[in-house]
Amino acid sequence: MPLEPRSRAAFAPQVELPPPFTLVTLREVGDAFAHAVSVAPKQGAGTLVYVGRFDLAEFAVVLEPDEPLRTARRAFYTGMVALIDALLSHAPPEKPIAIDWPDAIRVDGGLIGGGRLAWPEGAREDEPPPWLVFGGMIRTVSMTDNPGLHPMAAALDEEGFTDMAAAELVASFARHLMVHIDALHEDGFGAIGREYLQRLPRQSGVRRDTDENGDLLVRRAANASAERMDLKAALATPSWLDPKTRGPRL
Repeated sequence: MPLEPRSRAAFAPQVELPPPFTLVTLREVGDAFAHAVSVAPKQGAGTLVYVGRFDLAEFAVVLEPDEPLRTARRAFYTGMVALIDALLSHAPPEKPIAIDWPDAIRVDGGLIGGGRLAWPEGAREDEPPPWLVFGGMIRTVSMTDNPGLHPMAAALDEEGFTDMAAAELVASFARHLMVHIDALHEDGFGAIGREYLQRLPRQSGVRRDTDENGDLLVRRAANASAERMDLKAALATPSWLDPKTRGPRL
């Protein structure tokens, strides 16, 4: 999944991205995910769109997979693992960070955001899509006057991520994404899939695997057959996103 950009622009000073990323910065009212989808056909792989918001780390990156869309959707797991690793690199010791399959991220049980994936409408499942867009959004600062009213929501500032700026998290994500893409080319998807699955809540007697198309396979001790959870269908509507506020749910 190459990340070579088709053009290179000067990096904005507030986000220091490694090569070969090209940074596009939007104002607070911008939508990183929608903008990345709109420019993906022209600007190509490595374009990273960032919205400079005080309360959220909001970004989206364009990828160009070299495998059929049916299996290329597993890039979503690569993005999620990179985002989790970025959080872990700034997290307090022993702070639990988990994923609600497939897309929601929780810190110590509280929802802080998640990831999402887009691909071209009408793209064939058996052909490489011209682009994919992985988007992430993490609540960095709580903007509610009474956090007790939303016990299932969390923000990085409340969870001990001291002085964790949104730009720093996005830059860290980009570095981890490059590491995982390199590993993907060298060793295949297996290690990334295992790292992702380790972040799902543990259940006694339950074994989880990912199919080649990204579907989650759940096997329970008392049942030899696997329950299949459809990744494509699950990605259609982000579970963590409030469509009214365009931020993580409270």
